[in-house]
Amino acid sequence: MAKKKAVAKTLTYTRANGYEKLPPAELKKLEALCASYLAFLGAAKTEREAHDDAVKLLLAAGFQNLDSLILKKTALKPGDKVYRSCAGKTLLAAILGRRPLEQGLHIVGGHTDSPRLDVKQNPLYESGEMALLDTHYYGGIKKYQWVAMPLALHGVFIKPDGKKITITIGEEPGDPVFCITDLLPHLGQDQMKKSLADGVEGENLDVLVGSVPSKNKVAKEKIKHRVLELLQERYGVTEADFLSAELEFVPAGQPREAGFDRSLILGYGQDDRVCAFAALQALLDVPGTPEYTSCVLLCDKEEIGSVGATGMYSNFFENTVSEMLGLCGGTYSELVLKRGLNNSWMLSADVNAAFDPLFAGVSEKKNAALLNQGTCLTKFTGSRGKSGASDANAEFVAQVRRIFARAGVAWQAGELGKVDQGGGGTIAYLMARYGMEVLDCGVALLSMHAPWEVAGKFDVYMTYKGYLAFLKDGRGQA
Repeated sequence: MAKKKAVAKTLTYTRANGYEKLPPAELKKLEALCASYLAFLGAAKTEREAHDDAVKLLLAAGFQNLDSLILKKTALKPGDKVYRSCAGKTLLAAILGRRPLEQGLHIVGGHTDSPRLDVKQNPLYESGEMALLDTHYYGGIKKYQWVAMPLALHGVFIKPDGKKITITIGEEPGDPVFCITDLLPHLGQDQMKKSLADGVEGENLDVLVGSVPSKNKVAKEKIKHRVLELLQERYGVTEADFLSAELEFVPAGQPREAGFDRSLILGYGQDDRVCAFAALQALLDVPGTPEYTSCVLLCDKEEIGSVGATGMYSNFFENTVSEMLGLCGGTYSELVLKRGLNNSWMLSADVNAAFDPLFAGVSEKKNAALLNQGTCLTKFTGSRGKSGASDANAEFVAQVRRIFARAGVAWQAGELGKVDQGGGGTIAYLMARYGMEVLDCGVALLSMHAPWEVAGKFDVYMTYKGYLAFLKDGRGQA
């Protein structure tokens, strides 16, 4: 009788390109998901647009506005789908689970704001036979990357009577675009001696918007006046309306597939709309009624510290869960709310930095995320000695490993650069204050915070797949 050969167990942790083991059927799903993502990314270039597109998808999938249910005092039951928005920028959507909210939620939370140039409140001026709009950059940018490139204008004017005027210029093929001028190299000797940080000053990020004078003979600044005439003719706004406007300059143009093999996505705002999209799509694809309430949170202001009424420092999330509890029957109390938040699990849906061989010196490769190796789990964030970090508990990391293994999710571990090299943060620490288990999980990007960022399609797909598995998970219970 032949002896059975002993099968050696693999004791080492190995990493591999995900495409090497991806079945053809999965590849088709990957391409379909990324096609939808490209459409979302091209349409949603601001937090307001991302919010509005998400609401359309939620309504089409049968989600109801929680505020309407509150007014009607409509009771919630397992399987109900609800959403709630905050100022048209931040959004929470949930599918009520079979277990009471007191036993916790499964939350995937990301953000939809991205680095950009915000138009100031008194922005329009004329100088050197040109009309320009003064801006204030938003979030962490390299200022020199934003000059001499086509820009589009997105945003809203709000009139004193409450009327909202939405404006988008620079995205359609026949639209004009805008730009910030740069200094020619022939005259740039002094500029090029400066550091990259100082080569372009923040106050000089003013956008060129016109050069033709008005025919109004009494106007003192005729070019500025002509711009105001055009705004009045096309949108019905005046210079005073800039005072109650939110206007953003972003890179003009649509996201594109990149590479000979089309395996990459090049586009603006992938930090963090790539995770926001993956989370939203995962929630839409949750089948039936989950064991625990599945919740997706898409928030604003993360890039500037999560401050303000629409940032995660606000009580929007906590207040919304309170309202859900109030409609679920039983006796509402602060104790029940706190138990529910404490018992929750969360994936903080945010991006990490992919290893870039052109800048290898800032990463410690074996602990850096690599393209096409799946969604990236970031156990801790922060900087230097983990300052400001949300450091996930090992027990929770193990639970996420279990969930991903069962669902066939390709994942990798990564940190944001070498020790003492830099660092960063997400909304994770703001959710961890409730006592819930939180782990950062998302797509690794190249050129993060640049006007155009790069993501791998495989990583986008596996991030979606991971979020879906997490939202469906019953914590190992039948």
